Formats: sequence, C-alpha cells, structure tokens
Amino acid sequence: MSGAQDQLEIKFRLTDGTDIGPRNFPVATSVATLKENIIAQWPKEKENGPRTVKDIKLISAGRILENNRTVGECRSPLCDIPGGVTTMHVVVQPPSTEKERKLPTDPKQNKCVCVIL
Repeated sequence: MSGAQDQLEIKFRLTDGTDIGPRNFPVATSVATLKENIIAQWPKEKENGPRTVKDIKLISAGRILENNRTVGECRSPLCDIPGGVTTMHVVVQPPSTEKERKLPTDPKQNKCVCVIL
C-alpha cells in the first residue's frame, strides 16, 4: 500500500481541452521534470508547442507550480482523492520577441513634455 502512496496519477489538460496522460509519477518528482515530460509528449499536430521548461506554466488547484518544488509538496489536500487522477492545467507562454522586450526599457516611450507660454 505504501507504493501507491508514493505515486501520484497525473494528467495534463491543455488549453484546447485535450489531455496528455494520465501517467504515474513518484511524489519526489520535481515540477521541472513534469514540464520536461510534457515537452516530450506534446502532440506533434499542435502548433506553438513549448520549446523549453520556461515556456510552460503548470497550474494545480489554482496555484502556479514552481519548478524547484516536488509533486508531493504541490499536492492539494482538497483534490487528493485516493486512487483518483490529479489534473494539472498547462499554459504555454508564447516566446517573446526582441521588440517586445525593448519597449518597456525604451526611455523615449515614457517622456512627458509640457510647454507653458
């Protein structure tokens, strides 16, 4: 019975409503490892798939999961049903372009000039 408690069955819900999984993961698995698994299993027919772990946000029980945490640390007591499947939502952040990164730091954008005659 302790082997079942050391495993958590997780499926990953994509934004279009399709799922990856479910699969069993040890509770000591890091969130970064889950994200690597998502990248490896990403459906080939879907556009704009994640390229790196940083492109993915995992949400479980309304919380964004941090890469350095483990699955066991992120479990919610409200959603933890023995023998049930935990659903984590996957959000893929679009890669930012060079132009988008420069706009907020451009000092000319935030200038205000007043002329009093």
